[in-house]
Order: sequence, then structure tokens, then C-alpha cells
Amino acid sequence: MTFCLLIVAKAPVPGFAKTRLCPPATPEQAAEIAAASLLDTLEAALLTPKARVVVAMTGELGRAARGTEIAAVLRKTEVIPQRGEGFDMRLVNAHADAPRPGEPVLQIGMDTPQVTPALLAEAANRPEDSVLGPAEDGGWWALGLKDPLHAKALAGVPMSRDDTGLQTVRALADIGLRPGSLPTLSDVDTMADARRVAVTAPRGRFARAVAEVR
Repeated sequence: MTFCLLIVAKAPVPGFAKTRLCPPATPEQAAEIAAASLLDTLEAALLTPKARVVVAMTGELGRAARGTEIAAVLRKTEVIPQRGEGFDMRLVNAHADAPRPGEPVLQIGMDTPQVTPALLAEAANRPEDSVLGPAEDGGWWALGLKDPLHAKALAGVPMSRDDTGLQTVRALADIGLRPGSLPTLSDVDTMADARRVAVTAPRGRFARAVAEVR
């Protein structure tokens, strides 16, 4: 059975993407790192067995770092626009828009370029009705739902905070779910994060982009 591998992404436009990497990165270098992260994530997703890759996209690829390369890879996926006010509602709506009837969803972002096809396949095939991948900063990097409509629980959950993971677990518990736990990963908010993640995936585009920042 196939599953919907949903990637929530933003066009890596200089001055708007990964601005917390600046300094030491320049806005252009930060956008290159974000672009590399997205491309590595897409590569892993497209190699994941039984995954139908859907990308919920926002932003102007025409202004983005490596925009032409990203656009070419996106043609191998299904692209849908993000919609809604606030990131919580964008996630809720993406889970509603992306899957086909009866199709479970595994949703990730573009901030964990160290993901592998094996990790994504294992996460998608867990027996629990939901799974959550904790991030080291207190957030989460992956959410799997056998019934994508359960993503409505995310409405009102504060995002990008050190208690986002805990708040998400509570919101899922409120609708009767007990998510299984996936491996904890570090996402990329700061340059220290980026260098730490690059060590775990040294052969990817992401590691090469990070190495350009001195």
C-alpha cells in the first residue's frame, strides 16, 4: 500500500530563508543551505519505497537559490500550494489536501536533510495510528497519521517553540491518539545546528553548502 509522503517547504529566497544562520552566513549562503536541505530531502523522499511524494509549497521559486534545479525535481512530485493563516493551519490544510482517500500521511519539513529512505519507510510503516519524530530543540520533524483528518488537532498548537513537541502530543491525546516515537533528529535553525547536521550526512548537497560558510 502506498502512503502520502508530505513535505512542507518554502522557496529558499535570499533574505527570507534561514535568516538565523546570518551571521556568519550571508543571506545568499543561508538560502543556498536551505536549497540544499530541500534538495537532499526531496532526493530521500523520492527513493522511499511506496511513497507518493507531495510537496506543499509556498514562496517564489523564481527568486530562490537553485530555483531551476528545485523546479526540475519538483516535477517528479505532486505540488500543492500551502493555504491558511498561521503555520498550524497550513499544516492542517496540507494534511487535508495532500492524501488520496484512505491514504495515510507521513509529513516532514525541509529542515532535516539527514533523513534517509530507510528512516522514512520505517516511520511510515509503524503500526501505531500516529507517530511523532521529536526534534532536539523541543519541536518535531515528522508527524505520521493513519487518518490525515486527525491533523485538525494541530489547530491552535504553537509552532517553532521549545514546547511545540509537548503541545502536539497533548493535542493528539485530546482526540484519543497516543503517538509512537520516532528517532530524535536535529533540525536546522542556527549555524551550529547546520554544522552538526552536516556531520551526520557528509556526502550530501547540504554538507557542501554548509562547508562554504567560514
